[in-house]
Amino acid sequence: MLRLPFRRLRPLSAASGRSFSGLPPPLPAAQVRSTFLDFFRDKHGHLLVPSSPVRPRGDPSLLFVNAGMNQFKPIFLGTADPRSEMASYHRVVNSQKCVRAGGKHNDLEDVGRDGYHHTFFEMLGNWSFGDYFKVGGALYCTWSRPTGEGGVLVLVLPFGLKDNFWEMGDTGPCGPCTEIHYDHVGGRDARTLVNMDSPDVVEIWNLVFIQYNRSVQTPLRLLPRFSVDTGMGLERLTGVLQGRRSNYDTDLFTPLLHAIQQRSGAGPYAGRTGTADEGQVDLAYRVVADHIRTLSVCIADGVHPGMSGAELVLRRILRRAVRFCIEVLKAPQGALASLVPTVTYMLVKYISHNASELGESGRRFCFWFWFWSEWSGTNCPVCVSASVAWSLHRDLGFPLDLVDLMLAERGVQVDRQELDRLIVVSEQQAGVSSRLMLDVLSLAALQRVGVPHTDDSLKYAYRLEDGRYVFPACHATVLALFDGQALVPEVREGQSCGVILDRTCFYSEQGGQSHDRGYFTCKAVHRAGGYVVHQVTAVDSLKTGDQIQLHLDQAHRMSCMVKHTATHILNFALRKVLGSAVSQRGSHVSADRLRFDCSIKVLTRECVNDIISANQIVHSQEVPLQTARTIRGLRTVDEVYPDPVRVVSLQVPVSELLETGTDRETSVELCCGTHLLQTGAIKDLVIVSEKQLVKGISRIIAVTGRDAVRVSSRMAPQLCPQARESGHGLWQEVESLSARLSSSTPSSPDSAQRLSKEASILSDVSTHDALQQDSPALAASDWAVALCQHLGGSAGGSALVAQGTGSSSDITEALRWAEDFACQKTQR
Repeated sequence: MLRLPFRRLRPLSAASGRSFSGLPPPLPAAQVRSTFLDFFRDKHGHLLVPSSPVRPRGDPSLLFVNAGMNQFKPIFLGTADPRSEMASYHRVVNSQKCVRAGGKHNDLEDVGRDGYHHTFFEMLGNWSFGDYFKVGGALYCTWSRPTGEGGVLVLVLPFGLKDNFWEMGDTGPCGPCTEIHYDHVGGRDARTLVNMDSPDVVEIWNLVFIQYNRSVQTPLRLLPRFSVDTGMGLERLTGVLQGRRSNYDTDLFTPLLHAIQQRSGAGPYAGRTGTADEGQVDLAYRVVADHIRTLSVCIADGVHPGMSGAELVLRRILRRAVRFCIEVLKAPQGALASLVPTVTYMLVKYISHNASELGESGRRFCFWFWFWSEWSGTNCPVCVSASVAWSLHRDLGFPLDLVDLMLAERGVQVDRQELDRLIVVSEQQAGVSSRLMLDVLSLAALQRVGVPHTDDSLKYAYRLEDGRYVFPACHATVLALFDGQALVPEVREGQSCGVILDRTCFYSEQGGQSHDRGYFTCKAVHRAGGYVVHQVTAVDSLKTGDQIQLHLDQAHRMSCMVKHTATHILNFALRKVLGSAVSQRGSHVSADRLRFDCSIKVLTRECVNDIISANQIVHSQEVPLQTARTIRGLRTVDEVYPDPVRVVSLQVPVSELLETGTDRETSVELCCGTHLLQTGAIKDLVIVSEKQLVKGISRIIAVTGRDAVRVSSRMAPQLCPQARESGHGLWQEVESLSARLSSSTPSSPDSAQRLSKEASILSDVSTHDALQQDSPALAASDWAVALCQHLGGSAGGSALVAQGTGSSSDITEALRWAEDFACQKTQR
């Protein structure tokens, strides 16, 4: 039974509101954190686990980790691999990095307006996974009458589902909660200020009783086992223990605020809010301090400012930070990036040095910020086209709140009705269809009736005979059927369902490799809590107990095996040629191609094909996870691995790599995928495209085998010296333009336009071959230039994408003119 005693605290001095009167010096934030963790670990047997990265592991329903419970979602839902360490968790404590800047929990708009909201914060939490619940819980609250000595008044107040029901997203584990709120003023009855967004009465701890699951198809349903999830914001708790009414007055922020003042032209931070904050200088201080922490932590965890999803949210945060830094605090270019070392020092266990990336991204935004300011101040009509604002937001990451703010300063507004329509359309297009996934109740039902986990070891039981791959036959028994809502004893002909067998030879999608195909009309295969679920359409009635034979699509499996082994070789080759700093940032393997995301700009092919032509043996072996981590040169990615784990290596047997002192260099990775037995079957690997997703991350698309031979024969650069010369010249032009773009901000719209045209020309040249069954009859750049000149503005871009500016009081006439021009050019 856990008990956290309430200490009798004296109220804060009404005059200062800044420190405890007569109490010992306040605890540093680091000691606050360690005291919480030590209490649950040492006194109550909770396992201390590390924070997960802020990018959710395998959970597309969330942009960022927004609560401490996120990484434990597989435990709540029963989908954790039973061989993984996570499946053994009962009591856990940690300090989790959280970002709330998108989705169900979004504090971005509140940051800076008060002293207690942040986009990045640390969540101190402890959990019980079916170990203890409301009986033997974490806290006892008692009633204490006000006393003349200034004792604490503890009130128990009822609230509805809006305030006291916790959900981390629109779906998933959830439940009722009880919160602890703290009154910074003290010595009064402040019950009317609870949950009213009062800056003086703030929530500091939330205790959630995880007992329900919410899905898209069904209402709340009770979970098979109940858990406890608590979360306490480190920043708010530190504010309370240090006697500060604002988190920004604690040692988590004061060194950073001082650094901002040193690097800007603003006066010292004064902690003002609302109308007292003339010129919004203190608001800008808080925004910049909060956002630089968020940017630093996210980039360190591999989330970079980009054009979609979490990357786009981070891009907006960067834009917002730069805007307040430059326009309000009058800081010089580069000031934002120069704050990273201060953040690194303060959050040393989370941050890697990323000042250069922030610097370059901020520099690019400085130009767009200046360009938008000039355009919105001189050329825009009273009501700005929603499509222009939406394009700036969607394509360039310009925050919509900044668009509204900057236009309002000039007496201009966006067509809000049309903008809301564009937002709704975008959200509808981003929707994804649900699959026949086992829910937590069905998983619990399987375990309750004793259905054994699926034996899928046959997926690895293939061999080479006379140069041909031979895959095993598989006869299986139907153990359970899932119709999308519940387990059923039988399904009809033509009905889609999930089938659980006692054994399977099919590979379920995991580790970046696509699932196998085959029949009994199998559409997809996935894993959940140790069970392999085959998504099928029944060609006849199917019921539990039926005996079936599985037929694997061998050509599809072979293609996936080729691409997966080729991905390992590519990863090894890049690290060997370019150094160990090259890191994988994502991959996906399908039958037709491989995709590999990594932190590089330069590509090499020779080393890859040397390994392929050498027909190296591919070794694999299951070993204990901790033993595997001792292998020299082992490459891992951020995910939860089972124990034991499968190790895949080239040429050198895994047993030899496990020997101490071996110095043989080879590709060795933790991987659950299916691989070739020898590399020669890849035949060839050709990179068909390489593009920069975001600053510092490149995406490689490659093909193998016959597809690679076809691409090679079409390109045949070795047979055409002129092509090689032309490519080298184009590369030099690109490097030259890149250097000029990075070195300085364009001094005028004309110079910006010239650079834009140069980039368009280079883009058109480099994509000419790729655009030959797809080249548009009318180049986007020609169309944009013509229209924008007609509207008194200018434009630039490539044959596929262009953008520009102009002014018109009649949007209908402008659209008609644009359509007429396009019809004339395409002779339609």
